[in-house]
Amino acid sequence: MPPLVHSWRLYLEVALRLIKSPRCTISLLVLLVAVVSLSACGADEATLSEGDGAAEADKGAALEHVHGLGVNPADGRLFIATHNGMFTAAEGETTPEPVGARQDVMGFSVIGPDRFIGSGHPGPDQDLPPSLGLIESRDGGETWESISLLGEADFHVLESAGEKVYGFDGAQGRLLVSSDAGQSWEQRVAPAAMFDLAIDPEDSSSVVAATEEGLFSSTDEGRSWRPLRSDLAGLLAWPNEKRLYLIDGEGRVQLSADGGAVWETVGSVGGQPAALIANQDELYAALVDATVQHSTDGGATWTVRTAP
Repeated sequence: MPPLVHSWRLYLEVALRLIKSPRCTISLLVLLVAVVSLSACGADEATLSEGDGAAEADKGAALEHVHGLGVNPADGRLFIATHNGMFTAAEGETTPEPVGARQDVMGFSVIGPDRFIGSGHPGPDQDLPPSLGLIESRDGGETWESISLLGEADFHVLESAGEKVYGFDGAQGRLLVSSDAGQSWEQRVAPAAMFDLAIDPEDSSSVVAATEEGLFSSTDEGRSWRPLRSDLAGLLAWPNEKRLYLIDGEGRVQLSADGGAVWETVGSVGGQPAALIANQDELYAALVDATVQHSTDGGATWTVRTAP
């Protein structure tokens, strides 16, 4: 995977504008998107290095390029991690408001009440390395501190179950696993470049990964992998043992009751996906236009939760 590749969600957006055929292979999609995205990522790096603070501040007000979603157990607020910082909306609110610094939050996961972890790139007013490694907030996203791998890792995929954290470092194409909320890490061999990863809610040592070569499963924290499907990939959410969800590149919502081997289509999110999470029996999916959709019936129907 090229080190300049920025986010698979952005690749998917570009690729699906070029290719609409469901028969197109996953590898071809990744190849086309990687080529297109290299120049865009380079532009981002140049802007930051030039220190155009005014331009970056203006961009910081826009909710765009959603990378992750989370629901805060402390108050039920929805949090949206984006290229231009964090946004949040309380229950019943449909217009998200910015919260915290205007840094690019790539990987994002909620560990507990008011406690989040993330990764990404610094804002224009932050004197930090280009890659933030693992960062943590204990005040609902208002402030963040570096936990580990500052300047060494850029987690495009970041998933947690309690203190267990899985992170795919998009810059170096490596899978890292932590058992102490990111304080220390062990490296694993990823089956392929990862788009997303879901943790078994009954056993945090078991995961399913969506990759450029399809779906893979592991029962030993990523030490070994078994192929599940070579023709399917997308965003994953695993709220309970019998309900593993996947939204593919065209927005189809699929459900597996056996950990990812057999799937059935149960609905559509109505557009190209950018992020997906499950919060107990509810699903939240961000689209590439930064709209967040909400489902309470297992993905069969969706309503707008927030709109930019």
